[in-house]
Amino acid sequence: MVDVAKRAGVSRATASLVIRDAPGPSAASRERVRAAAAELGYRPDVAAQALRRRQSRLLGVMFSAHDPFHADLIESIYAATEDAGYNVVLSAVVPSRDEHRAFDALTASRCAAVILLGASEAGATDFGSQLPVVEIGRPPKGTQFDAVHTADDEGARLAVDHLVSLGHRDIVHIDGGDRPGAAERRAGYLEAMRSHGLEQQARVLPGDYTEQSGSAAARTLVDSGELPTAVVAGNDQCAVGVLDELRRSGVDVPGQVSIVGYDDSRLARLAHVDLTTVRQDAEQLVRLAVTSVVERLDGGRELDPEPRVFSLSPHLVVRGSTAPARLTRTAG
Repeated sequence: MVDVAKRAGVSRATASLVIRDAPGPSAASRERVRAAAAELGYRPDVAAQALRRRQSRLLGVMFSAHDPFHADLIESIYAATEDAGYNVVLSAVVPSRDEHRAFDALTASRCAAVILLGASEAGATDFGSQLPVVEIGRPPKGTQFDAVHTADDEGARLAVDHLVSLGHRDIVHIDGGDRPGAAERRAGYLEAMRSHGLEQQARVLPGDYTEQSGSAAARTLVDSGELPTAVVAGNDQCAVGVLDELRRSGVDVPGQVSIVGYDDSRLARLAHVDLTTVRQDAEQLVRLAVTSVVERLDGGRELDPEPRVFSLSPHLVVRGSTAPARLTRTAG
């Protein structure tokens, strides 16, 4: 900062005001300081600024490195946090790095608050005691922090209703295990099947939102010798696993089996996937989450013990992986 001030011919205080975009300096002084900063390659020390303010203006984001929908959420998070005057610190959950290590890394980075993307139910209950937390993706259970989620039971019903409207009756659901929204999606599927008088045909296969679980479930269906006419997958990744395994087995999608995913992630929009899916509004989910946590930090809600919960309605996006049901159900 001293070097910038000398180069611009102003005081250090004036240079600091310009760098912080604070009122006071003239237009000419601002131009000189910015030019000097550019020439010297000066960048503000974010850590030092945080120590002076006693708040970092950093929002941590804990996410799964293997979830394409989290990539969509993160893209929206950058835009929303920048508008709110915060920067983002990312911490990934991978097989060799569990949720607690990922969360601890964010607290060690002096994040003012944390946004959880798809935390496990067991892990989520442990977070939130150290700093403000908001979760995207799961209705709160046993937690005392804010949450933003999609009405996943409603989304599963949309998927089943769409397939029934195409004449499908033998519709299988591949579960998401203990992942966020899985219980609600499973309940929505079962309720929709009952509402159409198809409770006897309802089948739920195990899964965990991964492509591998979708492939394994599809292999089970193919090996059984009798395919359903449609599959509602727990999410888009799982649906892609189903799609790939069925095509490798010579099964026509959607001619013999229709597939519906969930999320409308960038994966679903790939031309060779062309997946019918239930859309979650990533931009709206993020906007509500960032607004919620910023209000706790800057708007006087930091001591409010009552968590706020926002639930958004999903929408069905019809693409090329669904078609009217055919009579034959045998594996190809």
